[in-house]
Amino acid sequence: MTELRPILAILVSAVAIPAILSLKGRPNVREGVTLAVAFAKFGIIASMVPGVLSGTRYGFSFGEFATGIELAFTVDPLGLLFGLLASLLWIVTSFYSIGYMRGLDEHAQTRYFASFAASLASAVGVAFASNLLTLFVCYELLTVSTYPLVTHDETDEARAAGRKYLAYTFGGGVAVLGGTVLVFVLAGTTAFTPGGLEGLTTADPTLARAAFVLLAAGFGVKAALMPMHSWLPDAMVAPTPVSGLLHAVAVVKSGVFGIARVVLDVYGTGTMEQLGVGLPLAAIAAFTLLTASIIALRQDNLKRRLAYSTISQLSYIVLGLGLLHGQALTGGLLHIPAHAFMKLTLFFCAGAIHVETHTDDISDMAGIGKRMPLTMAAFAVAAAGMAGIPLVAGFVSKWYLVIGALSLDGGLIFAAALLVSGVLNIAYFWPIVYQAYFESPEDHDEKPLIGGPLGGRDKVRADGGEDHESGAADGHSDEGEVPKPEHVDHLGKHDEEHEHHGGPPAGGWDDRGWRGGESTWFMLGPILTAATLSLLLGTVPHTAVFLQIVDAIVENLPGVVV
Repeated sequence: MTELRPILAILVSAVAIPAILSLKGRPNVREGVTLAVAFAKFGIIASMVPGVLSGTRYGFSFGEFATGIELAFTVDPLGLLFGLLASLLWIVTSFYSIGYMRGLDEHAQTRYFASFAASLASAVGVAFASNLLTLFVCYELLTVSTYPLVTHDETDEARAAGRKYLAYTFGGGVAVLGGTVLVFVLAGTTAFTPGGLEGLTTADPTLARAAFVLLAAGFGVKAALMPMHSWLPDAMVAPTPVSGLLHAVAVVKSGVFGIARVVLDVYGTGTMEQLGVGLPLAAIAAFTLLTASIIALRQDNLKRRLAYSTISQLSYIVLGLGLLHGQALTGGLLHIPAHAFMKLTLFFCAGAIHVETHTDDISDMAGIGKRMPLTMAAFAVAAAGMAGIPLVAGFVSKWYLVIGALSLDGGLIFAAALLVSGVLNIAYFWPIVYQAYFESPEDHDEKPLIGGPLGGRDKVRADGGEDHESGAADGHSDEGEVPKPEHVDHLGKHDEEHEHHGGPPAGGWDDRGWRGGESTWFMLGPILTAATLSLLLGTVPHTAVFLQIVDAIVENLPGVVV
């Protein structure tokens, strides 16, 4: 059905960019515009949910912009899954950003909110793209629009992280473009088709595999598949709401979404099996999810531990796609919203702790549950879900993944990898929760996993590249250089005049009680909302619309056993 809603969902935030930029001197109105546009974007996308679930496909085309390829956008179940998620969480992140940016009196707030609007326009363009070339264009626009957010602090570390981010993601984009051209040569089209393009089933197998490798590697950069992952921890120099955008909503999800499009709508499960490319993809994902979990154990900085957790959790999604089984596909796709809700909660909690206590290292958080009880309770809920504990979203998606793996010949090793990763999740999340509520700064038992030399505790690279004991990563020392107060790093670097540098103040943590006195409700509200969404998807998954959308995706795939 030709409609304006797909393009309106993209343009509503794009046209808001000049409005936001023009309101630099009126921050209340600027934030009001941001929130109004976020609600409008979500409303437009949500209005298409009933139609898409009943089989309607909404489309809009600007006409042909390359030989035989349209600049076109279509809302199908897979695109709706990503678009609805991104627009919903933009609302939550916008409220949180107001509390965070004003709480730290950040510089360049207008640029920040304008870049956020541009990022969400690009992300929804990725979601609704109807062919590989349109997807590539929006995928690259997403890189460009998120770069100012990664480098927001304007410190040397932030600029270095930004350069690395561009190098990795633009390199991935070149691979995607190469794979797109090869698919067009082999199949005569790049249009997304449930079950895959017919021309690829009869194409030269070597060339078809080469195209798949290019596409999977290109999208795998933003999906942080190893060894293409190292940009992600370094990007943690960005403000925490940006980390939430990178890790839970737009950027990394665009990577796994691109892989999902390639697996389901370019090659199809049948051609994937015929070419034998599903198993290697699943093996890379299994290696990544285990290795990243082990590395996470070594991280004392909270945001870097969450970053490696993200690398691991994204590979759950890719693993489900690589297994090509109905239940595994359901689990992998459902983990897109499940991980988003849980990881956004965790990053929001890390940001609230940073704003309120200027604490960034886990070893300084003993007893912090007394100072921030609601925040750490939400953190505990999301952490439990990440480990696959029942009643939280992560359990449902991982249940489907494990059952799907066990249904396949030779799938036991993948099921074992999932279970081991769950144990590792407990190993790196439980100490945070335990010491927050059950220890005090005076009676703190430093955990051996990060406390000893083999755990890397004595040389923590807490700022995304700088080693505080041996100088910067490029070999020269930054000793004596103090960033300007308005350019504060978000991984623990504060100006020397600040009264408190992290950890409990003299006299211990204040007791703020459970009534919200720990922070502003602009931050607490989004934290509790994201945690609640995690619980809803974990307790009533069939009532939650995301599982209905995932079921619609999998049921429409030819030859897939549900």
